[in-house]
Amino acid sequence: MKYTIRSPEDLGLLLRAARRSAKVRLDDLSHTVDVSKQTTVNVEKGKPTVQLGTVIRLLNEVGLTLTVDLPESALPALNKAQQEARDRARSTSGADESTTTSVLRFLDQDR
Repeated sequence: MKYTIRSPEDLGLLLRAARRSAKVRLDDLSHTVDVSKQTTVNVEKGKPTVQLGTVIRLLNEVGLTLTVDLPESALPALNKAQQEARDRARSTSGADESTTTSVLRFLDQDR
């Protein structure tokens, strides 16, 4: 089922519902994602200052995905930004290989 997210609180409620329905304890989820229990509590309460990467890791762990409905008029700008990111990822010397691979995999996925 799809839900429109309009606030950090909306996202936090969905995370909590998914975690509880999976019967996963708060501290177990936190440990698995390697964040503090307080961080997970903050996300579930909709605290707006939590790092986006942390939120995405928590969502992924409970099986939730985050999608964006991008207007077609923004596709040319997206394509340009993707190409620039590819170029940066390929030219960065000494970059973390797993991060570079992850970025390239995301950029190369079908839209």
